[in-house]
Amino acid sequence: MLVPDQAATTSLSQQAYYLLRDRIVTLALPPGSLVNERELSEEFGLGRTPIRDALRRLADDGLVEVWPRRGIYVGAVDVGDLRDISELRVELEGFTARLAAQRATAPDREDLAHLLEELATTVGETDERELIHLDQRIHRLIYRIARNPFLEAAAERAYVLALRLWFLALERVARLEDAVHEHRQLLESIAAGDPVAAATVARTHVEDFERQIRELL
Repeated sequence: MLVPDQAATTSLSQQAYYLLRDRIVTLALPPGSLVNERELSEEFGLGRTPIRDALRRLADDGLVEVWPRRGIYVGAVDVGDLRDISELRVELEGFTARLAAQRATAPDREDLAHLLEELATTVGETDERELIHLDQRIHRLIYRIARNPFLEAAAERAYVLALRLWFLALERVARLEDAVHEHRQLLESIAAGDPVAAATVARTHVEDFERQIRELL
């Protein structure tokens, strides 16, 4: 059990991690840019220690690069990584969806139903950031329902890398709404407890994502 000060530091480190990761994934911190710990500490209202802890985690994720005596830089976005990321995500997303369909509880199905209702209300939605936010919540709900923390962490990490590529191509995505709404069949398959259909739809979705991003980039 963590003592109070350690627990507080862990909580602040988590907060710093997610804030920084969001900046990097959305390209608000552009690839190759220098990360200034002092400025981030002031901007987020957090101490330098949580920022440093977050940067260590982001380095492990491959999102920042640490250069001794030179500083910390936001990692480059390499379109050449798309194939490797997609190969991993096809397996992770398919397996996660399969487990989610097998392990979904009644409360989980209520959460799935809420997201399906939300999808229905976003028909014609043009706010790209809102659509991507919904996409994230859909994926993360499925990861949680699978109830395997190690799988959840792996799927989340791969998803974040893919999401960064999506932001890189965002201005050229003609119908982002269509891509998000492809999740309807996936959510319905999980809610119905159909692991084969859920895995198939999840794998197809990742393959379609790779194809679309490859065409745009």
